[in-house]
Parts: sequence; C-alpha cells; structure tokens
Amino acid sequence: MSESSQTPPFDRPRSVVKMFLARHQQEGAGAVVRRCIGRNELKFLDPFLMLDHFSVTPPAGFPDHPHRGFETVTYMLQGAITHQDFAGRKGTIGTGDVQWMTAGRGIVHSEMPAGEEVSNGLQLWINLSSRDKMIEPSYQELLSDEIVRAEEDGVEVRVIAGESMGVRSSVHTRTPTIFLDFTLKPRAQVHQSIPASWNSFVYIIEGEGVFGSSNSSPVAAHHVLVLGPGDGLSAWNRSSNSLRFVLIGGQPLDEPVAQYGPFVMNTQAEINKTIEDYQYCKNGFELARSWRSQ
Repeated sequence: MSESSQTPPFDRPRSVVKMFLARHQQEGAGAVVRRCIGRNELKFLDPFLMLDHFSVTPPAGFPDHPHRGFETVTYMLQGAITHQDFAGRKGTIGTGDVQWMTAGRGIVHSEMPAGEEVSNGLQLWINLSSRDKMIEPSYQELLSDEIVRAEEDGVEVRVIAGESMGVRSSVHTRTPTIFLDFTLKPRAQVHQSIPASWNSFVYIIEGEGVFGSSNSSPVAAHHVLVLGPGDGLSAWNRSSNSLRFVLIGGQPLDEPVAQYGPFVMNTQAEINKTIEDYQYCKNGFELARSWRSQ
C-alpha cells in the first residue's frame, strides 16, 4: 500500500510495548547469533521459546544435539545449512528455504553450514502443547520457490506460516502461528491482521521502519519489537531504502513451561525424565545410542 492509503483498518491497532536491540553472542560451536527471544530482556513470549538470527562460517556450526517437546523453524536468509538426524534423514536447505521440524518425543541432529561461504538465517522455537509434546518427530520442508508470496503497492510478503495479502501457507502449525517475511519499498506501508488473542512480535532484518503508530520514531535493523494487544499491526517505510522484517505471532498455550536447554516440558519431573531418557537412550532416544553425524 502506498503512503496515500487510508488510516489503518483496525479497531484496536497493536502498538509496540517493548523494544530492544538483539546483540551478538556465541552459540553452538563457534557460531554467532543475535538472540531475540530467550534472553534477559525477553525470556519467553508464549508460545515462542527462542528466536535466533544466526551466522555461521565453516568449521563453525551446530553439531550433534537433542531436542524434545517443541518445534524448530529454520528460515535461511543466505547460504545453506545441512541437516542430519539419528533416523537417517539428511538434507540441505539454501537461501529462502524453510525447514519446520517437530521434535516431539525426541530428535538428535546436527545443523552445519554447507560450502565455505557465510550462512545466516532465523531459527524460531515454538512450544508444543502438553498433548503434542510426545508425538512422533516429523518435518515439513519448503524450497524458496514453494513459499507462497504476494506483492502489491511496494509491499512483498513471503508467507512461511499463516495468511497474508490473500495467500496462505501450506505449512501445518500444531500451535497456531503466523510467520510473515515482509519487504517494503520506500514510502510503502502495510497493515496486517493478527488474531486478537495471540502474542506477536517483529524482528527487523534490514532497513528501518515505523511500527504501530504513524507518529512513532523509526526503528533500525536488528531490533525486536514486542506488540501489545489489538487486532493488527501497521508498518511504514519512510526511508529511502528497503525495509525487511518478520512478523511472528502465535496462540498462547497458557501452560506451565519447564525448560532445560533443548528440552521443554511442563514440569520439572518431566524434565528429569527427559534427561534420563536421553542419557539412557530410551523413550524416543533409542537411535542416539550409536549415531554420530558424518
């Protein structure tokens, strides 16, 4: 939509209630991440456990490690990552591709850069409800060309999950989620509906934009913006360069969260059981006994 468009079409537009810069930190084996959720400023935003903007250059990466009780969404912005798991699944996702992994009752896997160039992208952790935490692991993978997109009046959206601008993703979200990658040309604006009961946030990948209220100050790249209650978000690009950001929202689970690193359950007793299962290679981790990534 152009700057001449009418006022935001929301009864209760969402405003920015918290904002901070996602600073660099070390993670994995020599990787660098900008952690957006899962840090002091924002420990948790139900149902989201973590968002990292990662950057890895060989030989750095994320070697063999386990997960239980949630989903990981890896969205490549540049380069490629090769994934292997203990069930023999292996594949590489490149620029613009998405892997939506449901860890469920247990996965052990590795995520390492493919090739010699820098690889960077986003990884989102989405909590699973208590009824889904012990389901069988599964994957949904979309190549860049398979991700639905729409473009209008200087706004392009790639719909990783959910719906925007009349197009809907094919990804099945056990925890109802929207994951939208917007690019706004200079002087463009966008107004995106969000279910009123959901939590939501923005992470700015590049450029600077105005969010929530048209009279707000512009916010620069690598900032996280937590949105307050309402039925939609408005964003404006008043700069002379492109603005790219992701808008992510989800239905809160409203369940207790017990977390120990890559294990996320509802109680400490379940965490203790998960640690035991992993250490003794049982109840979903049987294949970990003899597996090592290549």
